[in-house]
Amino acid sequence: MTPAFETFARVLIPFAVTLAISTDAAAQERGDAAPFSQEERALPLDGSSRFSLQTGWRYTPNSDFYDAYYSQKENRGLPRARGALGGPLLTATFAYSALEWLELGVDLFFTYERMRLTRQPGLNALTFGALVGLRLQKRLEIGREGLILFAGPVIGPTFAAGYLDGGEALENFAQAFGASVGMNLRLTPEWGFCVEYRLTHMRAEIEDVGAYQAGGHWVAVGLTYVFSSDSIQSRNRRF
Repeated sequence: MTPAFETFARVLIPFAVTLAISTDAAAQERGDAAPFSQEERALPLDGSSRFSLQTGWRYTPNSDFYDAYYSQKENRGLPRARGALGGPLLTATFAYSALEWLELGVDLFFTYERMRLTRQPGLNALTFGALVGLRLQKRLEIGREGLILFAGPVIGPTFAAGYLDGGEALENFAQAFGASVGMNLRLTPEWGFCVEYRLTHMRAEIEDVGAYQAGGHWVAVGLTYVFSSDSIQSRNRRF
């Protein structure tokens, strides 16, 4: 099992189990003492949509990439440059809750990373694309509007371009896949704060250097705007 999938197992599986069983017993015990009154109860997830804009950091050590370069005959004995530090990440998510416990979403993303190798100009790695995600979700009655936990797989087309300073970009187009876990804390019926971790996999290449991992660990935070089914129906009735 690769380190990436070991991380996936350690993070996603316990999260998914917690997501499935976390609040059922507690909800039964609370009964009429639930924080949402009949009039103030949070709007249902079923039929609602959301838009989330996030920024964060993408990191992958790319150990195989560095090892392969410094193991080449002409590079043996060279002082090793510092390892990968990662780079900025921007994502925009459009999602629809088909059921109270199931959400279908599309994540548009862009990442950039700059790496260094001894005897080479600076290396630049650009990655962008779209990931389709099918997420299990669970509302916890935390706060006035609730805390929504989610987890699920993601897959989609990805474009990566790797190039040395002053050189030609080698373009790569492939399928990326992985998983995401996160939460949305609803601050009002429309607005919320979101945190998300994604583990993705995609290989790309830099000409005359070698293959590198264009996926990795993504950590992002941002804001969410919710379009509830009730508010949409209300707008439709006015027209």
